[in-house]
Amino acid sequence: MDHRGNISEYQCNQYITKMTSIVFSDFRLICGFMDKCRLDINNLHCGSISTGEKDLHSQGEVIECLEKGVVQEAEVTGAQPIREECKKAILRVAELSSDDFHLDRYLYFSCRDDRERFCENTPAGEGRVYKCLFNHKFEEAMSERCREALTTRQKLISQDYKVSYSLARACRADLKKQHCSAETPRARAREARLSYLLLCLESAVHRGRTVSGECQGEMLDYRRMLMEDFSLSPEIVLHCRGEIEAHCSGLHRKGRTLHCLMRVGRDQGAIDAQCQKALQTLIQEADPGADYRIDRALNEACESVIQTACKHIRNGDPMILSCLMEHLYTDKMVDDCESRLLELQYFIARDWKLDPILYNKCQGDASRLCHTLGWNETSEVMPPGAVFSCLYRHANRSVDQGRRLSRDCKVEVQRILRQRAMDVNLDPELQARCMTDLGKWCSEKIDAGQELGCLQDHLEDLVSDCREMVGDLTELESENIQIEALLMRACDPVIQAYCHEVSDNQQDSEDLMECLVQNKHQKEMSEKCSVGVTHFQLIQIKDFRFSYKFKMACKEDVLKLCPNIKKKVDVVFCLSTTVRNDTLQDVKEQRVSVKCRKQLRVEELEMSEDIRLEPELYESCKQDISRLCPNVAFGSAQVKECLKEQKKKLSQDCRQRVFRLQEVEMMDPQLDYQLMRVCKHMIRRFCAEGNSVLQCLKQNKNSELMEPKCKQLITKRQITQNTDYRLNPVLKKACKADIPKFCQSILKKGGGELEGQVISCLKLKYADQRLSPDCEDQIRVILEESALDYRLDPQLQVHCNAEISRLCSEEAAAQEQTGQVEECLKVNLLKIKLDACKKEVLNMLKESKADIFVDPVLHTACALDIKHHCAAIPPGHGRQMSCLLDSLQDKRVRLQPECKKRLQDRIEMWSYAAKVAPAEGFSDLAMQVMTSPSKTYLLGSIGGGVAMLFVFGLLCGRITKRVTQELKDR
Repeated sequence: MDHRGNISEYQCNQYITKMTSIVFSDFRLICGFMDKCRLDINNLHCGSISTGEKDLHSQGEVIECLEKGVVQEAEVTGAQPIREECKKAILRVAELSSDDFHLDRYLYFSCRDDRERFCENTPAGEGRVYKCLFNHKFEEAMSERCREALTTRQKLISQDYKVSYSLARACRADLKKQHCSAETPRARAREARLSYLLLCLESAVHRGRTVSGECQGEMLDYRRMLMEDFSLSPEIVLHCRGEIEAHCSGLHRKGRTLHCLMRVGRDQGAIDAQCQKALQTLIQEADPGADYRIDRALNEACESVIQTACKHIRNGDPMILSCLMEHLYTDKMVDDCESRLLELQYFIARDWKLDPILYNKCQGDASRLCHTLGWNETSEVMPPGAVFSCLYRHANRSVDQGRRLSRDCKVEVQRILRQRAMDVNLDPELQARCMTDLGKWCSEKIDAGQELGCLQDHLEDLVSDCREMVGDLTELESENIQIEALLMRACDPVIQAYCHEVSDNQQDSEDLMECLVQNKHQKEMSEKCSVGVTHFQLIQIKDFRFSYKFKMACKEDVLKLCPNIKKKVDVVFCLSTTVRNDTLQDVKEQRVSVKCRKQLRVEELEMSEDIRLEPELYESCKQDISRLCPNVAFGSAQVKECLKEQKKKLSQDCRQRVFRLQEVEMMDPQLDYQLMRVCKHMIRRFCAEGNSVLQCLKQNKNSELMEPKCKQLITKRQITQNTDYRLNPVLKKACKADIPKFCQSILKKGGGELEGQVISCLKLKYADQRLSPDCEDQIRVILEESALDYRLDPQLQVHCNAEISRLCSEEAAAQEQTGQVEECLKVNLLKIKLDACKKEVLNMLKESKADIFVDPVLHTACALDIKHHCAAIPPGHGRQMSCLLDSLQDKRVRLQPECKKRLQDRIEMWSYAAKVAPAEGFSDLAMQVMTSPSKTYLLGSIGGGVAMLFVFGLLCGRITKRVTQELKDR
């Protein structure tokens, strides 16, 4: 019977087949079986050995009882042991009956009806009926008795693969070829197990060795069988009994129990270590990562998703699982598929070998860099879960840091990282190190796939091991932002519209992130993408290592100039301060390298976009933001702009920081995000590269081509500059000697911002013609600007706001300011009630004497007369004004009527001003005399008085006592 398959003579074969049927009908006829199993039959109470009237088929039940005893010994702690020689005999009987199911008497009689129902057309022999019944085991119509008998036989196959005729025959040559057998009895017992056969041959397949297609087909069937029924794995039954009873009772069929155990281990962590190990071993044996169809529960749950999202991939290809992961949390994914997929991936992620694509591309790198063993071998030094950590550490190494991964392996490592970024449970090392922090910070209100982002948000609060791990992952993300699959998916419309070249060329992913930051406010930018990009920016400021390009460009400069500084915002401040100091001191060689300075500029511009990217400013102003800007979005520097507009209402600390922010922005207008964004097209049109952007825009403010929004913002910046000379770098430099000389009393007051007092002081000195040439030029510009728009004069705004509302409301409401408000105040000087406002208007009159350009209404009215009568006279120092006044007095000169009227009005105003505000000095007195209507009379009187004194001195000699010659000579 042992060699029945080798008998070629037909009649002999038929005879042996009949004898086999007879022998297997009564176990007592099997040679040596009685001697080996007598004691075990009695111990297990499997029936009586003595003869007598019994059921005709009870002998088959004795064999079934012994088989169950073999199974229970492996599954139940403390079960009645079966002697080794009997166990071998039982498995040998099962093996001999594996060809024809008629030979397994108990199974035959248990499954007669089921065979007719499901396998009517399946011929007996070569184990075909067994396989057919196995395939229908979980059908609703399958009888429970037959299902139980089939399960027992499958469990025997798990203990000895030769109990499956088709598997043993198909893989016999491959087992020998791949050296999956040994000579020692203990080794033979181990190698007989189905799990060993599967692991050994799967290892050969993964290493690229040839295994016959027939054998691989049989392996696929039995791998699927293991995944469908947990009870076929003795270790699962033995070590997971408590978990099954507590969480997974009633889910026996179609792999549901296994997936339930996976879910318990993944979601709750409430699974015993031995059960976890048994599950991991079973996943390795079944190897569903190589073919998703092995996992029936997953296959059924994800069938619709595969048909729509992954239809371009060949059925059974390992890339199907990767495709499903790529569509996780998308509209194409269904809930049941998502759950089954993550349950399986949780265990695949814990052994890098279970991802066949990763193993195929990286096995050489893993052996070279991580000293791994074979596919089905383990090492305490480098357990499977640690291999991937080793691989991704080498993925980031540059050539000068040592050995790094091959290109193909690096691509696969990045693919796995993209998948793991979707669920923290898929990263075993991260989950192990951060279990406490995940529970503490990220247990509530965290959407799927957002756990790593939550840990990044609380980076400073994490325990050291978790913080180090999260830091390493964040640093890796900064090198390749495409690892963030959810972010890339959310940002796909923006990438396709504005960043496709960077994305398609697969340049440094930091270029892609820079592109996304620059286009954060495009209409294609969804809220999810915007939030994700901003989150990435906020994480980057916590450590300069998280900005890959910045780290690579500036790491040497940081070590040299900013050692022991970790936070990116502090590093940027340190380096930018160094650059600024070197520039101001005109050093020959900048301490910060060129490549670092270039990247530093990028970082500064990005940080200017959102106040949260400047933590000190944000923390100082957080309460003010809640109080004054509650509904203002953080992006586009809108919160910063809101704080600037509400500056007078800010708390002291916030106001000081906002002032320092404005100082920096005025020194370097390119850091003024709102200005650069709103006036982007105007800057391109009017401002050549290298010119001061704000100065250029101010000069072209009144151009017909200037956009209204940009013009409005320029005016805001001018108003800001005129509130404090320190916010006008050009003025500050030009008047650095004049300010302490003439305005020291104002500077001594200190106490924060100066509300335009220093500039007002300089204006008065301009009228007195006492400023240095450079300072005078700058004050003239300010006077000309503020003469056209009263809002550019902070002191006038402070003191005359009420009077403007009362007397000049129509002029103030005009969209275009052309000096009409100032003219209105001058005309209504006598009606002004507030002394402080009256003084400001008188100052304006005084300033207009010094330069006609400061009086735009008068200048417009007299433009033709200046051209005709005063063309040769240069502007400034009141020269053109004096020329016009002389022309007014000269009866030979005929001025334009409007100019004449305006000049007469001004003379009256100055006359009134002289009465209300007496001259403060000789220059004031001289100016009042020159502009007086009685100038000729006054000058004649003064000249006559001086002449009389001179004549009196000549005629009357000395009035004092004469001194004698002797006293002189003494």
